[in-house]
Amino acid sequence: MALKDTLLRIFTWWNGQTMSLALYTARRGQRVGTDEAGNTYYRAQGPLIDRSVGAERRWVVYNGYADASKVPPGWRSWLCHNGDVPPSEEAYTPRTWQKPHVENLTGTWGAYRPKGSQLSTGQRPAATGDYAPWTPGN
Repeated sequence: MALKDTLLRIFTWWNGQTMSLALYTARRGQRVGTDEAGNTYYRAQGPLIDRSVGAERRWVVYNGYADASKVPPGWRSWLCHNGDVPPSEEAYTPRTWQKPHVENLTGTWGAYRPKGSQLSTGQRPAATGDYAPWTPGN
């Protein structure tokens, strides 16, 4: 590992995992599975109970930039203790009406900007004049 990678792992939390999380994962982590984005999911080995949630400790090591919207719904429910069986251990097939997972693009160039938004490209449409402001006497 290069010096730059080592320093990034020590001082940043948004580029994968920090050194402390890597040590904790090596000591206590039991790998549960990975998702289609390459994120790896872990649970604490043994009878360790997380006092803050009252259940076993579960965590994710992101593949690249740490963004919670990269976690698919099945894994999100497992991380939040809404289900006991991780998606890697159950035969889950998405329903026909379910869309594939798309990460949150807010704050990026790919964010949704509707027509008329100040951030969208092109000319804003002219005001129609149908707005009547509220006044206390009305």
